[in-house]
Amino acid sequence: MSNKKIVVTGGSGKAGRAVVTDLIAHGYEVLNIDLVQAREPVAPFLKTDLTNLGQTYEVLNDAYGVVHLAAIPAPGLLPDATTFKINILSTYNIFSAAVTLKLQRVVWASSETTLGLPFDHEQPAYAPIDEQHPLYPESSYALSKDLSEEMARQFNRWSGIPFVGLRFSNVMEPGDYAHFPSYWDDARKRKWNLWGYVDARDVAQSCRLGLEIDIKGAEHFIIAAADTVMNRPNPELLAEVFPNVPQREGVTDFGTLLSIEKARTLLGYAPQFSWRGHVSLK
Repeated sequence: MSNKKIVVTGGSGKAGRAVVTDLIAHGYEVLNIDLVQAREPVAPFLKTDLTNLGQTYEVLNDAYGVVHLAAIPAPGLLPDATTFKINILSTYNIFSAAVTLKLQRVVWASSETTLGLPFDHEQPAYAPIDEQHPLYPESSYALSKDLSEEMARQFNRWSGIPFVGLRFSNVMEPGDYAHFPSYWDDARKRKWNLWGYVDARDVAQSCRLGLEIDIKGAEHFIIAAADTVMNRPNPELLAEVFPNVPQREGVTDFGTLLSIEKARTLLGYAPQFSWRGHVSLK
């Protein structure tokens, strides 16, 4: 890769800060695109409104690739229609500009919410959940991510540029791990994503791999930690909360119920971080 310029949108956020730091550590030239500067900036920053197509073209010019993390990050933060509009339009602008400017790679943040979270209307079809699981978007946020996956397939067909969609689980930093024991007294507190999470530093690993891996098409991957947030074994949790959900091969005592096998196999993803070294299990 001769051109090592990567634009990271949303580089001031929880995941974005880790991604920017990791890419710089691996020799990339990084431009952080966001509405606010990072609290401890480590890369050049440009305030950009990605719902403006002209601004989007300007910031992506001359880049090798883009890691698109910018979005309204969760349901319920803004009115549903506003969340949907901002997420869809900004993603369309990134994808469109990347194709027109002939970037070599688009890595972008999809979401675990496409899978049916919080599993109130539809229970999981099976566990562990993998990329073949039906999509049941339950919010305007999840719908925006679902439709963006289809958008990625369309732009890939038109351009041949690889699009790597990463369905991140609940992103955590080390400081968040102290809260995990508060989940343990009631299995239903974190049933909404099958007790999953991912360390921001492993998010960064997956984004870098998405830029570097030899891959074609528009692929999507579940990105989670190797374990759950719980100190109780999975068979016990599933029996209590999801007794009618079929358990497939791969259910272990504490392994993730958001399968990362596709990411392991095709991306080479290998999560390095867990809360279990930070918090007592008692």
